[in-house]
Amino acid sequence: MQKLQSSFVALISVFFFWGFVAASNGILIPLFKQKFILTQFQSQLVDLAFYAAYAIGSLIYFFTSRASGDPINKIGYKKSLILGLLISASGSLLFIPAASLNSYPFLLCALFIIGLGFALQQIVANPFVINFGDKETGAQRLNLAGGINSFGTTIGPVVLSYALFGNINTPDTGSGGLEQVKTPALILFLLFMLCASILWFSKLPSVANSEKLDKDLGALKFPQLKLGMIAIFVYVGVEVTIQSNLGALLAMPEIKGLDHTHISHFISLYWGSLMIGRWTGSLAVFNFKRGTKLLMQFVTPLVAFGVICCVNYLRGSNVSDYVLYIPYILIASLIFVFSGENPARTLLILSLTACAMMVLGLVTTGNLALYSFISGGLFCSVMWPCIFALAINGLGNYTSQGSSLLVMMILGGAIIPPFQGFLVDTFNPHTSYIITVVCFAYLAWYARKVKSIFKKQGIDYIEAPAAH
Repeated sequence: MQKLQSSFVALISVFFFWGFVAASNGILIPLFKQKFILTQFQSQLVDLAFYAAYAIGSLIYFFTSRASGDPINKIGYKKSLILGLLISASGSLLFIPAASLNSYPFLLCALFIIGLGFALQQIVANPFVINFGDKETGAQRLNLAGGINSFGTTIGPVVLSYALFGNINTPDTGSGGLEQVKTPALILFLLFMLCASILWFSKLPSVANSEKLDKDLGALKFPQLKLGMIAIFVYVGVEVTIQSNLGALLAMPEIKGLDHTHISHFISLYWGSLMIGRWTGSLAVFNFKRGTKLLMQFVTPLVAFGVICCVNYLRGSNVSDYVLYIPYILIASLIFVFSGENPARTLLILSLTACAMMVLGLVTTGNLALYSFISGGLFCSVMWPCIFALAINGLGNYTSQGSSLLVMMILGGAIIPPFQGFLVDTFNPHTSYIITVVCFAYLAWYARKVKSIFKKQGIDYIEAPAAH
């Protein structure tokens, strides 16, 4: 039993790594921008390198599977997961010579390799979690893993910022920024290796995919999938771009006038907002009585918010103005209560509310604008499962193919942030957030469009839980 518990801890720790590294990019972007004297577009190549790796890794897997069979089935899920960890470990180790050489392209290559390992881990880890015990409780374990991922996104910016700049009240703004990247990179390498070692000696459940793979792209004949692929592209892109350009926004005097050494607690709050929504959304998997569930839908967000406050307070951040964010949390809680467990309705309401918040951020300044933009994290939090459920509904034998095509659309995280960076350079950071309005508007349109698509196809309208 002890070995099984340690194996499960090692398994779900990969979800933590995904969140920790992805959220930490928000700290690296302004740091690299200053050290290498980059434009905002050039600094956004951090996201391009990291998220393009997901897409390229998924494409490699997709075409290899259709040419010669599923490679993961051939070498085994356990060995594939360990291989993914070793690839990411090698990428984190490359940060050390890249920092010594003061090379931005080398640093981007290191990030790309970490992301390539993550792509393989993504494909393998989810089935492992589901099969690690009774199938009936697989969804609960996956929600636990999602919560671990969100915790990683919350503390990642705080921990990395502390390693690079020290206490927020007495930051080290000297020239050692890039040299100080080496220590967290080495620690990350050791953690990857430790996790891989534990998994190597662990007894993990047997997982295999016996489904026959279609060599054609028949899934693309379904409009809900084609439009859903664009929706995933847009969703991942807007989720990433809000925080990736937050450093530039916070530097504006009319917003906060902060330099890159003082922004980590705002980036942490943004990613923590996704944790708030996902913890709340996961309540759907528990059999609470109606009254208890209603109470928990308001208590859970505040508990998650308390965790965010504690993490940042312990780092030395002044979190007193976080109180201004509570109304946004309450709005999100009301939406979760009202939308129920209908993915189309949930996606529509969240997208329209996010649109309104982005417009509010564009027409105001100061804390009102800042927290309106950050609230995008609350409304993005459970969009992924909503879009995914709608996009693969009615695909039949093409469901597996459709799922792999949707995962490839994580590419949006590589394209939309640099495009916003171009808008920052062309106009200003504040105005550049117009891109978020366009993204959320498309997601609202997709939520409406998909219902008419299902009606034309004569298939049952999906009523799946919207929880992640």
